[in-house]
Amino acid sequence: MKKQPRLMSLSLMRDIFEPHRAQIREHLFINNELAVIFGDPLIFRLVMQQMPPFTIDDHRMSIITRGEIRVNVNLVEKRFTAGMMVFLGPGSIITPLSFSDDLQIFGVGLSKNFPLPFAPGQLPPAFNGQVRDFQLQASEADLLTARNIIETLWQLVHQPDYNRQTAASLVAAQMHLYDGLYRQHADRQQATLSREQTIFDRFIDLVNQHSQQHHHLDYYAQRMCLTERYLGTVIRQASGVTAKEWIDRALVARIQVALRHTDKTVAQIADELSFPNPSFFCKYFKRLTGLTPQEFRRQ
Repeated sequence: MKKQPRLMSLSLMRDIFEPHRAQIREHLFINNELAVIFGDPLIFRLVMQQMPPFTIDDHRMSIITRGEIRVNVNLVEKRFTAGMMVFLGPGSIITPLSFSDDLQIFGVGLSKNFPLPFAPGQLPPAFNGQVRDFQLQASEADLLTARNIIETLWQLVHQPDYNRQTAASLVAAQMHLYDGLYRQHADRQQATLSREQTIFDRFIDLVNQHSQQHHHLDYYAQRMCLTERYLGTVIRQASGVTAKEWIDRALVARIQVALRHTDKTVAQIADELSFPNPSFFCKYFKRLTGLTPQEFRRQ
Protein backbone atom coordinates (compact mmCIF):
# COMPACT_ATOMS: atom_id res chain seq x y z
CA MET A 1 0.00 0.00 0.00
CA LYS A 2 1.33 3.44 -0.86
CA LYS A 3 2.67 5.31 2.15
CA GLN A 4 1.22 8.78 2.68
CA PRO A 5 3.34 11.86 3.47
CA ARG A 6 3.88 12.11 7.21
CA LEU A 7 2.58 15.54 8.01
CA MET A 8 1.47 15.54 11.62
CA SER A 9 -1.95 16.81 10.53
CA LEU A 10 -5.06 16.74 12.67
CA SER A 11 -6.42 13.81 10.70
CA LEU A 12 -3.22 11.80 11.25
CA MET A 13 -3.22 12.68 14.95
CA ARG A 14 -6.80 11.48 15.15
CA ASP A 15 -5.75 8.13 13.69
CA ILE A 16 -2.82 7.86 16.14
CA PHE A 17 -5.01 8.62 19.14
CA GLU A 18 -7.95 6.40 18.14
CA PRO A 19 -6.67 3.22 19.89
CA HIS A 20 -6.21 5.27 23.09
CA ARG A 21 -9.57 6.99 23.00
CA ALA A 22 -10.69 5.67 26.39
CA GLN A 23 -7.56 7.05 28.07
CA ILE A 24 -7.61 10.52 26.56
CA ARG A 25 -11.24 11.35 25.81
CA GLU A 26 -11.48 13.50 28.95
CA HIS A 27 -8.52 15.56 27.78
CA LEU A 28 -8.75 15.67 23.99
CA PHE A 29 -11.38 16.53 21.39
CA ILE A 30 -10.30 16.06 17.80
CA ASN A 31 -11.89 15.82 14.38
CA ASN A 32 -10.51 16.63 10.93
CA GLU A 33 -10.80 20.41 11.35
CA LEU A 34 -10.44 21.18 15.06
CA ALA A 35 -8.54 19.86 18.08
CA VAL A 36 -8.89 20.96 21.68
CA ILE A 37 -6.34 19.76 24.26
CA PHE A 38 -7.46 19.97 27.85
CA GLY A 39 -4.66 19.51 30.32
CA ASP A 40 -3.22 16.02 29.90
CA PRO A 41 0.27 15.39 28.40
CA LEU A 42 -0.36 11.78 27.28
CA ILE A 43 -0.84 12.92 23.69
CA PHE A 44 2.77 14.16 23.61
CA ARG A 45 4.04 10.74 24.61
CA LEU A 46 2.01 9.20 21.79
CA VAL A 47 3.23 11.76 19.26
CA MET A 48 6.88 11.34 20.29
CA GLN A 49 6.58 7.63 19.45
CA GLN A 50 5.84 8.48 15.79
CA MET A 51 9.43 9.12 14.62
CA PRO A 52 9.94 12.90 14.56
CA PRO A 53 10.77 15.37 13.07
CA PHE A 54 7.33 16.35 11.78
CA THR A 55 5.85 19.12 9.73
CA ILE A 56 2.44 20.66 10.37
CA ASP A 57 0.02 22.31 7.98
CA ASP A 58 -2.27 24.01 10.48
CA HIS A 59 -2.37 26.68 13.19
CA ARG A 60 -1.76 25.60 16.79
CA MET A 61 -2.14 27.77 19.90
CA SER A 62 -1.46 26.56 23.42
CA ILE A 63 -0.81 27.72 26.97
CA ILE A 64 1.49 25.95 29.42
CA THR A 65 0.03 26.08 32.93
CA ARG A 66 2.41 23.67 34.66
CA GLY A 67 5.67 21.87 33.91
CA GLU A 68 7.73 22.29 30.76
CA ILE A 69 8.41 20.96 27.24
CA ARG A 70 11.70 20.88 25.31
CA VAL A 71 11.22 20.96 21.54
CA ASN A 72 13.16 21.91 18.42
CA VAL A 73 11.04 24.30 16.38
CA ASN A 74 12.21 25.55 12.97
CA LEU A 75 15.92 24.92 13.71
CA VAL A 76 15.94 26.35 17.22
CA GLU A 77 15.75 24.30 20.42
CA LYS A 78 13.23 25.89 22.78
CA ARG A 79 11.95 25.35 26.29
CA PHE A 80 8.28 26.08 26.90
CA THR A 81 7.57 26.59 30.59
CA ALA A 82 4.60 27.39 32.81
CA GLY A 83 3.10 30.78 32.04
CA MET A 84 3.96 30.73 28.32
CA MET A 85 1.66 31.11 25.34
CA VAL A 86 2.86 29.26 22.23
CA PHE A 87 1.95 29.55 18.55
CA LEU A 88 3.08 27.15 15.81
CA GLY A 89 2.09 27.92 12.22
CA PRO A 90 1.78 25.99 8.96
CA GLY A 91 5.07 24.77 7.53
CA SER A 92 6.82 24.49 10.89
CA ILE A 93 9.25 21.61 11.41
CA ILE A 94 8.96 20.22 14.93
CA THR A 95 11.01 17.69 16.89
CA PRO A 96 9.64 17.02 20.39
CA LEU A 97 12.54 16.28 22.75
CA SER A 98 11.14 15.85 26.25
CA PHE A 99 8.47 17.00 28.67
CA SER A 100 8.14 16.97 32.44
CA ASP A 101 5.87 14.51 34.24
CA ASP A 102 3.82 17.37 35.69
CA LEU A 103 3.13 19.01 32.32
CA GLN A 104 -0.30 20.61 31.96
CA ILE A 105 -1.22 22.18 28.64
CA PHE A 106 -4.36 23.63 27.08
CA GLY A 107 -4.54 24.29 23.38
CA VAL A 108 -6.35 24.54 20.06
CA GLY A 109 -5.41 23.21 16.62
CA LEU A 110 -7.07 24.48 13.44
CA SER A 111 -6.93 22.80 10.05
CA LYS A 112 -7.19 24.70 6.78
CA ASN A 113 -10.82 23.59 6.57
CA PHE A 114 -11.89 25.19 9.85
CA PRO A 115 -14.45 27.96 9.07
CA LEU A 116 -12.67 31.01 10.46
CA PRO A 117 -14.88 34.14 10.43
CA PHE A 118 -12.37 36.31 8.57
CA ALA A 119 -12.62 37.71 5.05
CA PRO A 120 -9.91 36.52 2.62
CA GLY A 121 -6.63 38.23 3.43
CA GLN A 122 -7.91 39.54 6.76
CA LEU A 123 -6.36 37.10 9.22
CA PRO A 124 -4.76 38.78 12.26
CA PRO A 125 -1.19 39.70 11.24
CA ALA A 126 0.49 37.09 13.47
CA PHE A 127 -1.44 34.36 11.59
CA ASN A 128 -1.09 35.54 7.98
CA GLY A 129 1.98 33.41 7.22
CA GLN A 130 4.73 35.94 7.88
CA VAL A 131 5.35 34.56 11.40
CA ARG A 132 6.21 30.85 11.51
CA ASP A 133 6.12 30.50 15.30
CA PHE A 134 6.33 32.54 18.47
CA GLN A 135 6.39 32.01 22.23
CA LEU A 136 5.91 34.62 24.92
CA GLN A 137 5.66 34.86 28.68
CA ALA A 138 2.16 36.08 29.50
CA SER A 139 0.60 37.78 32.48
CA GLU A 140 -1.73 35.88 34.80
CA ALA A 141 -4.66 37.88 33.44
CA ASP A 142 -3.87 37.04 29.81
CA LEU A 143 -3.32 33.37 30.64
CA LEU A 144 -6.65 33.28 32.45
CA THR A 145 -8.40 34.87 29.47
CA ALA A 146 -6.85 32.35 27.07
CA ARG A 147 -7.74 29.44 29.32
CA ASN A 148 -11.33 30.66 29.77
CA ILE A 149 -11.76 30.76 25.98
CA ILE A 150 -10.45 27.19 25.69
CA GLU A 151 -12.68 25.98 28.52
CA THR A 152 -15.73 27.52 26.86
CA LEU A 153 -14.75 25.94 23.55
CA TRP A 154 -14.25 22.58 25.32
CA GLN A 155 -17.77 22.72 26.73
CA LEU A 156 -19.18 23.76 23.35
CA VAL A 157 -17.63 20.94 21.28
CA HIS A 158 -19.05 18.34 23.66
CA GLN A 159 -22.62 19.47 23.09
CA PRO A 160 -24.67 17.35 20.66
CA ASP A 161 -24.46 18.96 17.20
CA TYR A 162 -22.35 21.82 18.51
CA ASN A 163 -22.58 25.13 16.66
CA ARG A 164 -19.51 25.52 14.40
CA GLN A 165 -20.16 29.24 13.99
CA THR A 166 -19.96 29.77 17.74
CA ALA A 167 -16.80 27.66 17.88
CA ALA A 168 -15.30 29.77 15.07
CA SER A 169 -16.06 32.96 16.99
CA LEU A 170 -14.33 31.62 20.09
CA VAL A 171 -11.29 30.59 18.06
CA ALA A 172 -11.21 34.03 16.42
CA ALA A 173 -11.24 35.66 19.86
CA GLN A 174 -8.25 33.52 20.86
CA MET A 175 -6.42 34.48 17.67
CA HIS A 176 -7.00 38.18 18.32
CA LEU A 177 -5.69 37.74 21.88
CA TYR A 178 -2.53 36.01 20.65
CA ASP A 179 -2.04 38.55 17.88
CA GLY A 180 -2.31 41.52 20.21
CA LEU A 181 0.11 40.02 22.73
CA TYR A 182 2.55 39.04 19.97
CA ARG A 183 2.62 42.58 18.57
CA GLN A 184 3.22 44.06 22.03
CA HIS A 185 5.99 41.54 22.61
CA ALA A 186 7.55 42.24 19.20
CA ASP A 187 7.52 45.99 19.81
CA ARG A 188 9.23 45.59 23.20
CA GLN A 189 11.72 43.12 21.80
CA GLN A 190 12.58 45.38 18.89
CA ALA A 191 13.32 48.21 21.29
CA THR A 192 15.74 46.13 23.36
CA LEU A 193 17.37 43.77 20.86
CA SER A 194 20.83 44.59 19.61
CA ARG A 195 21.24 45.12 15.89
CA GLU A 196 23.11 41.81 15.70
CA GLN A 197 20.27 39.87 17.32
CA THR A 198 17.74 41.55 15.04
CA ILE A 199 19.77 40.51 11.99
CA PHE A 200 20.08 36.96 13.31
CA ASP A 201 16.32 36.63 13.93
CA ARG A 202 15.55 37.94 10.44
CA PHE A 203 18.09 35.57 8.91
CA ILE A 204 16.64 32.50 10.67
CA ASP A 205 13.14 33.50 9.57
CA LEU A 206 14.27 33.75 5.93
CA VAL A 207 16.12 30.43 6.14
CA ASN A 208 13.01 28.70 7.47
CA GLN A 209 10.99 30.10 4.58
CA HIS A 210 13.40 29.70 1.67
CA SER A 211 16.04 27.02 2.36
CA GLN A 212 14.20 24.56 0.10
CA GLN A 213 15.07 26.68 -2.93
CA HIS A 214 18.06 28.74 -1.81
CA HIS A 215 21.10 26.99 -0.34
CA HIS A 216 23.69 29.75 -0.47
CA LEU A 217 24.38 32.76 1.71
CA ASP A 218 24.38 35.27 -1.13
CA TYR A 219 20.58 34.98 -1.52
CA TYR A 220 19.97 35.85 2.14
CA ALA A 221 22.50 38.67 2.11
CA GLN A 222 20.75 40.20 -0.90
CA ARG A 223 17.33 39.88 0.75
CA MET A 224 18.66 41.65 3.83
CA CYS A 225 20.63 44.28 1.87
CA LEU A 226 23.88 43.24 3.53
CA THR A 227 27.20 41.94 2.24
CA GLU A 228 27.82 38.21 2.58
CA ARG A 229 30.91 38.86 4.70
CA TYR A 230 29.08 41.13 7.15
CA LEU A 231 26.07 38.83 7.43
CA GLY A 232 28.29 35.81 8.02
CA THR A 233 30.23 37.64 10.73
CA VAL A 234 27.08 38.80 12.52
CA ILE A 235 25.49 35.33 12.47
CA ARG A 236 28.59 33.70 13.91
CA GLN A 237 28.88 36.36 16.64
CA ALA A 238 25.18 36.13 17.55
CA SER A 239 24.92 32.32 17.60
CA GLY A 240 28.36 30.76 17.62
CA VAL A 241 27.38 28.92 14.43
CA THR A 242 28.16 29.87 10.84
CA ALA A 243 25.40 31.13 8.57
CA LYS A 244 26.04 28.25 6.14
CA GLU A 245 25.55 25.75 8.96
CA TRP A 246 22.14 27.25 9.77
CA ILE A 247 21.15 26.87 6.11
CA ASP A 248 22.41 23.29 6.10
CA ARG A 249 20.51 22.46 9.30
CA ALA A 250 17.24 23.67 7.79
CA LEU A 251 17.84 21.78 4.57
CA VAL A 252 18.86 18.52 6.29
CA ALA A 253 15.76 18.70 8.52
CA ARG A 254 13.52 18.93 5.45
CA ILE A 255 15.38 16.08 3.74
CA GLN A 256 14.97 13.90 6.83
CA VAL A 257 11.24 14.59 6.95
CA ALA A 258 10.90 13.66 3.27
CA LEU A 259 12.99 10.49 3.61
CA ARG A 260 11.33 9.31 6.80
CA HIS A 261 7.71 10.19 6.14
CA THR A 262 7.17 9.96 2.36
CA ASP A 263 7.76 7.39 -0.34
CA LYS A 264 9.34 9.92 -2.72
CA THR A 265 12.43 8.74 -4.53
CA VAL A 266 15.82 10.28 -3.85
CA ALA A 267 15.66 11.90 -7.28
CA GLN A 268 12.27 13.47 -6.53
CA ILE A 269 13.46 14.87 -3.20
CA ALA A 270 16.64 16.22 -4.79
CA ASP A 271 14.59 17.97 -7.47
CA GLU A 272 12.04 19.43 -5.03
CA LEU A 273 14.84 20.82 -2.88
CA SER A 274 16.64 22.41 -5.84
CA PHE A 275 19.74 20.21 -5.97
CA PRO A 276 21.41 20.04 -9.40
CA ASN A 277 21.27 16.23 -9.52
CA PRO A 278 20.70 13.17 -7.26
CA SER A 279 24.42 12.41 -7.02
CA PHE A 280 25.22 15.83 -5.59
CA PHE A 281 22.24 15.51 -3.26
CA CYS A 282 23.46 12.15 -1.90
CA LYS A 283 27.01 13.41 -1.34
CA TYR A 284 25.69 16.52 0.42
CA PHE A 285 23.45 14.50 2.77
CA LYS A 286 26.17 11.97 3.62
CA ARG A 287 28.73 14.71 4.30
CA LEU A 288 26.40 16.31 6.86
CA THR A 289 24.85 13.21 8.46
CA GLY A 290 27.33 10.39 7.90
CA LEU A 291 24.63 8.36 6.13
CA THR A 292 23.45 8.08 2.55
CA PRO A 293 19.77 8.92 1.98
CA GLN A 294 19.04 5.21 1.50
CA GLU A 295 20.83 4.29 4.75
CA PHE A 296 18.91 6.95 6.67
CA ARG A 297 15.60 5.74 5.23
CA ARG A 298 16.34 2.09 6.15
CA GLN A 299 17.50 3.08 9.62
